[in-house]
Amino acid sequence: MDFVMITGMSGAGKSRAVAALEDIGYYCVDNLPPKMVKAFTELCLQAPDKMEKVAIVVDARSKEIFGDIFDNIEEFIDTCGFRLLFLDCDSNVLIQRYKETRRRHPLIDDKTASVEDAIFRERQMLSRIQGCADYVIDTTYLSVNQLREKVVNFFLEDKKQGMLINCMSFGFKYGLPKESDLVFDVRCLPNPFYVPELKSKTGLDAPVRDYVLNREEAQKLVPKLLDLIDYLIPLYEKEGKTQLTIAVGCTGGKHRSVVFAQLLGEHLQQTSRVIITHRDAAKRKD
Repeated sequence: MDFVMITGMSGAGKSRAVAALEDIGYYCVDNLPPKMVKAFTELCLQAPDKMEKVAIVVDARSKEIFGDIFDNIEEFIDTCGFRLLFLDCDSNVLIQRYKETRRRHPLIDDKTASVEDAIFRERQMLSRIQGCADYVIDTTYLSVNQLREKVVNFFLEDKKQGMLINCMSFGFKYGLPKESDLVFDVRCLPNPFYVPELKSKTGLDAPVRDYVLNREEAQKLVPKLLDLIDYLIPLYEKEGKTQLTIAVGCTGGKHRSVVFAQLLGEHLQQTSRVIITHRDAAKRKD
């Protein structure tokens, strides 16, 4: 059986993640008390028509019984065969989400009165668990659709098919992607933003792609970059890495970075499982 355990920061998108898993055939249980996880796992294994794929969410809503499993999380994961998905998010963004939704943080009580203190307390509780995770998704800058796409690509195919590579474009003006493993800065290349007919387009449009890639600077950079990536990917796979995020950044994340994220993704798709995401391409100009 394929068991997936989802945990992470409250407000980081665990409900969205479990919904995505349900859409691809997982039997999902949200907010399962830690004391019941082992019994539930055994029940699934003993069922006459046992389910092939099961996902459960265990998080801080369990409050005082939250630590039952996580006190010996490594042993539990090895024994029961769970893959662990951890969802993280910037604390300031979590505070803003709670303000917008007017939801109460599950750790707010007589001892913890503010959302900020509850988030800090929860992050301390989860610090060890995050280190055990097979997959970590930072949802700070992700839309609902982008989160769903990542979850589906992580779990839709057999994990034995190799490392999943996410080629992501972003804008430095919006901050570095926290989940990035490799970061390439292409702000050194000529910027289509200053060409009037290209300014409103993105790197997904042929005129912008041609403008970027036909420049002498890019033509020299491309083979060097592809050669480096081809050298690094097998090394990461050899180390047992299950996911790799290659982030390519330019100023606004609309032109040069999009072209190069697409270029890297299309190149790597020949030999690897790849998703291509453009974090900031749809953002409006500030």
